[in-house]
Amino acid sequence: MTAAFVLAIAFAACVATMAGGALALKWAGKLPLVMGFSAGAVIGVAFFDLAPEALEAGKGLYEPRALLAVAALGFFLYTVLDRLVARHDCEGQANPARGMIGAASFSAHSVLDGFAMGIAFQASQAIGLVVATAVLAHDFADGLNTVNVVTKNGGSRNFAMRWLAVDAVAPVVGAGLSLLVAASAGTLALLLALFCGFFLHIGASGLLPESHRAYPRPSTTLATLAGAGFLYAVTALVR
Repeated sequence: MTAAFVLAIAFAACVATMAGGALALKWAGKLPLVMGFSAGAVIGVAFFDLAPEALEAGKGLYEPRALLAVAALGFFLYTVLDRLVARHDCEGQANPARGMIGAASFSAHSVLDGFAMGIAFQASQAIGLVVATAVLAHDFADGLNTVNVVTKNGGSRNFAMRWLAVDAVAPVVGAGLSLLVAASAGTLALLLALFCGFFLHIGASGLLPESHRAYPRPSTTLATLAGAGFLYAVTALVR
């Protein structure tokens, strides 16, 4: 897979982020359903693609228990990242500094998204395409969240759009960094397992509860199941 193709997908993630932010400014009422679908898609890529591929790549090199432990490590590392950047977008008194920290958090997440996608393409084109699908869904949701967390905390529209631009560029930066890494089979297995934990945290601890909190209806749950089913279908098609 050429570097140009990886960067092209990263630029598509950039466009998805900008589109998500634009929708956040226009159709706030529909956002929870989009978030629910994104949650299912991101969790789906962890279960249906990254975990199986990590186990396959590590066959003969690592015990399955060790790779699952690395996935758990990824989950909790991402938990620590979320806590350190203090993404507090809950209700309460508006705080522009809180909005800026939240937007920076989403940008950091997007750098990791781009890096994970680039590493996935090193494993194989099929894995890369599945991960890219989840990254597009997640970065679309990140665009929504970036605008929301800034505006809900007293930030202006222009300030939100500047942070949205930073978040949009972030996956391109991450994908570019991945091109500097030449991973062996054993390293790929470990990285895929680590990213499995990352994506599980993004979906299960971030997108999923946030979508349900904003719109606790059966339709939100159905959107999540649809997202997971969509990723399962994508995984089956590219194999």
